[in-house]
Amino acid sequence: MPEKTPAATSPDPSLSPRHRALAVLCMTDPREKAGAARALYRETLALPDAALRAEEAIEGGPAQVIPGRPARPELVAPQYVGRRRSLQTLAGRANMIHALCHIEFNAINLALDAAWRFAGMPPRYYRDWLRVADEEALHFTLLADHLGTLGADYGDFPAHNSLWEMTGKTAGDVLARMALVPRTLEARGLDASPPVRARLANVGDHAAAAIIDIILRDEVGHVAIGNHWYRWLCAQRGLDPVTTYAQLAQQYGAPKLRGPFNLDARRAAGFEEDELAWLEASAG
Repeated sequence: MPEKTPAATSPDPSLSPRHRALAVLCMTDPREKAGAARALYRETLALPDAALRAEEAIEGGPAQVIPGRPARPELVAPQYVGRRRSLQTLAGRANMIHALCHIEFNAINLALDAAWRFAGMPPRYYRDWLRVADEEALHFTLLADHLGTLGADYGDFPAHNSLWEMTGKTAGDVLARMALVPRTLEARGLDASPPVRARLANVGDHAAAAIIDIILRDEVGHVAIGNHWYRWLCAQRGLDPVTTYAQLAQQYGAPKLRGPFNLDARRAAGFEEDELAWLEASAG
């Protein structure tokens, strides 16, 4: 499946990469945000590490503008999103693809927020999260385009804001962010993707199934990035990764994870056997 060309829209190139990540985060048009996120990563690849060193904090401005969102979809509590519809119907498939599209739009915001918010990390950290934003933007674009073939647009169905809520809770500590967003919320996608793919393929939506293949492939890498920086931060602070994760999950009210788990994908994403054993033992 060919990649879409990023939109030309981009923040002021005189700004630092972190300031530009914040500017993209504040964009409200989903297509423009996706294009700008992809362009920013490609431009960052040409920069020396010195340009990515970030010791200073950046003020984010009024909380209501972060992240930038379109007027639609309407954001509601998870229980009001609506009942799952049969994928045998066009409306049912559109509803599911819309839900996935919303996850990927949020994922662009999550990655951009990780890039701009936390000062004092190594240059590779910023390049890693801008790469994640680029790939999440591709996922969003592929899903939004496919949604169009089903007669719908992003924004046509209500959605919830649960993914972003943990981002706000962990805004003050990069260790908590790495533990509870990529390693927890995004890692759930590793478990959920295979059954979603199977359901779509079973009703003949092979184009959607192929997009899920791309998403799962890339999400393994995204969770691996979260694992890398979580362990790096634990080593910097002299903390045990397994016990620290359990403490952070309780402190920040992380959702309790439930199986079955995609253990092969989680291993590929860098989870170690003691972590997987703890995960399975603590699962509801």
